[in-house]
Amino acid sequence: MKPLRLLVLGALRRRGRAHGYQIRADLESWGAHEWSTATSGSVYHALRSMAGQGLLAATFDGDPSVAAGPPRIEYELTEKGEQEYLGLLRRALADREPRLDVLCAAVGLIEDLPRGQALQVLRTRADAMRDWRTGITAHLPADTELDTWGPVGEVISLWLATADTGAQWTRRLIRRLEEGDFSMAGEPGSPTRHPAQPAE
Repeated sequence: MKPLRLLVLGALRRRGRAHGYQIRADLESWGAHEWSTATSGSVYHALRSMAGQGLLAATFDGDPSVAAGPPRIEYELTEKGEQEYLGLLRRALADREPRLDVLCAAVGLIEDLPRGQALQVLRTRADAMRDWRTGITAHLPADTELDTWGPVGEVISLWLATADTGAQWTRRLIRRLEEGDFSMAGEPGSPTRHPAQPAE
């Protein structure tokens, strides 16, 4: 999974309906152009591509003869796009080892899920990380000294450190959600989907 589709769908969902430049500006305000592939050109390409796949509805809102340029296009999620977005978001959060930019995008958009659903996918992730670590150590002799295994020992150490760090971070996020942090979908202050409105 790459982050661009998740980011564009998430940003558009929060606006309800928007032009490409508004989505690009929102992603830039999140700094996404620095840590993901969400560059200006890629955002417009993603919007056109997802409209062609039936994930977005596109509406032309300008008369080229009046505006002295090509008509502007407003986009909004279709029901298919809504399902695609929420599925991507859940998978990215549940994945044991997604790309870091995908995980960053998903965590930034986590408030689009109901609290119980977010907790469920994060617990799935925590369980997967525990099972992964167990799988790594299950094949090691009880008296293993990884420092004596050369580069292979360092690879195994890296896997174990990645599993431990990821599990620790996931448990911390679960705890914050359990304690009521964030404004999740359906709760006061949540960034719920706005009704479709004309673009500014």
